[in-house]
Amino acid sequence: MRLRLLAPFFRTLRNRFFPAGAFPLKTLSVILFGLLVCLAFYFVTQKVVSYFHRQNELGVILSLKIFEMGWIVMFAMLIFSCMVSAVSTLFLSQDNEIIFASPVPAHEIYFMRYITTTIYTSWMMIVFSIPVFGAFGSVFNAGWLYLPLMFVSVICTALIASGFGMGITVFLVRFFPARQTKDIIFYLSLCFGIFIYIVFRMLKPENLVNPDQYGHFVEYLSSISQPAGPYVPASWAANLLSLYLLDREIDWLLLSLLIISVPALFFIGECAMRHFFLTAFSRSQESFGGFRTFTQQEKYKPGIQKWIFKKESKTFLRDSAEWSQIFMIAALVIVYLYSFKALPVERSPFKTEYITNLISFLNVGVAGFMVTSLSARFVFPAVGGETAAFWIIASSPLTMERFLWYKFVFYVLPFSVFSLFLVLCSDYLLGIKGPMWWFSILSSLLICWTVVGMAVGFGAMYADFKAENRTAALGGMGALVFLFSSMTVVFVILASAALPMYRLTKQWIRITSSEEGIWSYSLLQGQTILLLSTWLFCSLLLGFLCVRFFWKKGVAGLRR
Repeated sequence: MRLRLLAPFFRTLRNRFFPAGAFPLKTLSVILFGLLVCLAFYFVTQKVVSYFHRQNELGVILSLKIFEMGWIVMFAMLIFSCMVSAVSTLFLSQDNEIIFASPVPAHEIYFMRYITTTIYTSWMMIVFSIPVFGAFGSVFNAGWLYLPLMFVSVICTALIASGFGMGITVFLVRFFPARQTKDIIFYLSLCFGIFIYIVFRMLKPENLVNPDQYGHFVEYLSSISQPAGPYVPASWAANLLSLYLLDREIDWLLLSLLIISVPALFFIGECAMRHFFLTAFSRSQESFGGFRTFTQQEKYKPGIQKWIFKKESKTFLRDSAEWSQIFMIAALVIVYLYSFKALPVERSPFKTEYITNLISFLNVGVAGFMVTSLSARFVFPAVGGETAAFWIIASSPLTMERFLWYKFVFYVLPFSVFSLFLVLCSDYLLGIKGPMWWFSILSSLLICWTVVGMAVGFGAMYADFKAENRTAALGGMGALVFLFSSMTVVFVILASAALPMYRLTKQWIRITSSEEGIWSYSLLQGQTILLLSTWLFCSLLLGFLCVRFFWKKGVAGLRR
């Protein structure tokens, strides 16, 4: 029975990535590009950890502390992702009516949703975390036994996060007096914000760079050596692997806890499914309870753009799985900006101005990657989110180019505000002035507009009008190709700007520290101005060509 319930899911994956009668060129290209990204993660992590490891005993402890932070952050993200997806997969899936009409017990449905939700929410985290954690084993020369221990720890952590998230979701939908699941996900978002804050405070990252607050070095060493969150399953995995990295010993208690927790949490969620599912499902199907009075007070105001924007905003606000994630984004932004305030730049052996400008330059890349991930979540599924109602757009006198343009304008405005907020607040906390401040604004806007435009184009190319929800569209080929392509564009734009911005910032620091202390364009070298102008022109051309190319592909796909 369980294999029959999972058969449609696996057949859909097979047909999506390996279609019958066609050579899977796109799939192989994505796999190859993904391997290159994994190799990049592996070598970068190996270089950073090797630097800590070569210092002394303190460097080894700091590298293991970073190792532990990575596990706990991954676990937190998996739990929230599973809780958000579980509401849609358990209670709002379009195939629920077919499944419930068949003689399938509730616990069998729970098993099917448990497997599919785990794959949807965890596969990317698992794939890209393995090279990062594997680099630690290479630096510590852990041997061949470290690899199976790492695989078991990663898989068990993902399954524990899914079991915990789905069990909590069933309980919340059953007991909260919510008339629609938007209230449930609102509470989930608040719980996730509180959970992130607690985990962040448990890690105490400021202790890694502030030994002066301790009376003795031994006290500082003892403080940062203590394991964080001994009751968090991710901490069990981190401590298990850390012990093996240091002493080549296996803590069988921690390994047993990881393995036993998977069936234990699954059994608890299965029991909750048996007892509470019907009541929770009936509550999740209740309507909004709103009404609309038809009067003659409203006047017709022509303008296609106005009505497209109005439809997009109402669609976003009515879908609780969409707008509730704003709370999660706000929590992450607060923690992100707090890290800039806590940076001990004055402790650096280099000049403070050089360090702050370097961090500001790298921060543009981090902001670009955040915009990329959010575009994949909100902008990419926007075209396919029209579902079967797309025939209204297709049959209207609105061209596909104009339709995509309205989509782009609707999303690019809030994304531009978000990107500017990140870079301006971080520059303010770092005390950035001069050319780097202007570069942060210009480059962040350029990256934001390019990424959002590419997301609209890719969304039109790989529009799935039959997807159950927008989250389900993220597991397809188009989302992967978009993520890899947009991250490549962001990297190319920033890498090409490194040399001219280094020269310009270096000249500006020398001029401001001189006796005149006045910014003078006459002191700039002509080569620096030429490099900057070339970079700006090439970046604008690259962004325009990328957006234009994928829009043409998307328009052709929608017309077919």
